[in-house]
Amino acid sequence: MKFKAVEKANPNNREVKKWYAQIVFNGEATMDELVRDIEKFSALSEPDIRGVVIALENVVQTKLAEGKIVRFDKLGSLYPSLSSNGVGKREMVSANNIRSVKVNYRAGKRIIDALKNAVKTKV
Repeated sequence: MKFKAVEKANPNNREVKKWYAQIVFNGEATMDELVRDIEKFSALSEPDIRGVVIALENVVQTKLAEGKIVRFDKLGSLYPSLSSNGVGKREMVSANNIRSVKVNYRAGKRIIDALKNAVKTKV
């Protein structure tokens, strides 16, 4: 895992600046790459793996749209969240107050441990 030094201002006092470590991304893992890698650990063929991943995408989006938390054991969980405008009274809250909806990811212990133990190199 590579990182670099980045200078950032304090949001409360723009004159105070400090240096922070920031990750340097090392490309992307595409669906093709993931399928090839999964194929090495599985007896399934490439089309079978691709079909399962696509089916998983469809099921996950349905479950999230139903307001469910989707747990993947050691991988972690996905859960929906929303942001809304505040109003003066409880009965004034409606779907019209919702500004945005997003999906959050909470990594599982195994993923967190892998990132903690990754070799970090300053670039």
